[in-house]
Amino acid sequence: MAGQKKHGGRKVRVAILGCGGMAGAHAGRFRANPDAEIVALCDVTQEKVRAFLDRHLKDYSPAPQVFTDPAEMYETARPDAVAIVTPHTLHFQHGMQALDAGCHVLMEKPMVTDSRQARELAKKVKKTGKIFVIGYNTPCSPEFAYLRETIRKQRLGRLEMVCGYLSQGWMKGTLGTWRQDPRLSGGGQAYDSGAHLLNSLCWSVESDIEEVFAYVDNHGTPVDINSVIAVKFVNGVMASIGVNGNSPGGGAFMVFIFDGGRIEIDGWGAGWMNVFDRNGKVKYPVVPGVAQSPNDNFIDAILGRAEPRTSVVNGIVQSDLMDAIYESARTGRPARPRRG
Repeated sequence: MAGQKKHGGRKVRVAILGCGGMAGAHAGRFRANPDAEIVALCDVTQEKVRAFLDRHLKDYSPAPQVFTDPAEMYETARPDAVAIVTPHTLHFQHGMQALDAGCHVLMEKPMVTDSRQARELAKKVKKTGKIFVIGYNTPCSPEFAYLRETIRKQRLGRLEMVCGYLSQGWMKGTLGTWRQDPRLSGGGQAYDSGAHLLNSLCWSVESDIEEVFAYVDNHGTPVDINSVIAVKFVNGVMASIGVNGNSPGGGAFMVFIFDGGRIEIDGWGAGWMNVFDRNGKVKYPVVPGVAQSPNDNFIDAILGRAEPRTSVVNGIVQSDLMDAIYESARTGRPARPRRG
């Protein structure tokens, strides 16, 4: 494997915990990064891990070690870092265990499914001093970096409102999987694909949640499929987000409305952006930077070459938001986060 870079004399040794569908994307990204070496894989059975190895890393050398117990993996393989790609409600336990084992952590979204767990995990990250990032795509894009700097510097005036939607054939696509089991998922489409759009909102606005009102439709399943969410942030910004899980065509749209213009953007993958000022559409907005995957940002942050684009702070704000969404949907009243 060419292009080896140094991390204490070697590459960053990475493990992958959880060998389901999304883990394949993580394996591909780490494999393509010359500064990373995949040294271990772990899931509940050896058969599942070896099948994953055959699908995604068959010719990878040296072959990653195979484990069914995370504790044994950390003790034997001694990875520097781990990507946690397990069902949502297991994230807290697996994140705490990885940090105790001395690993930097890339956590698949959502970080956790309870705001109290989010704050406890944040304390552990601070205590260990390890890099901790969440696998959101948009914070690693030049477009969202441009958007957030526009908000911070008030280039288009003060941000007043955000509207957006995400649609996907999620209900049929996840039928019979753990994603529709609230014991493992913690929730439905709003916590799964919807987490990307909701994090794009919270990451950009950079404010705590003040109040939420939400309607949720489960479509006869155990988890939310469609959601309509109104959010008021502490800094005064208001937002309305629709998350749909019963549409055959996937799509996403967000508009950030300022008192001096607006920015329309793909809130799922940052694939496009339109900027409007007081004079109309800006034909060629200057958007500096290069797109990265969360995995590449994770490795760069470990090596001290970049700041992590996400952190436990993002996980806390989104956990506050999700707790309030489900409380409001359950009670039929506005809900405020339970902090502390």
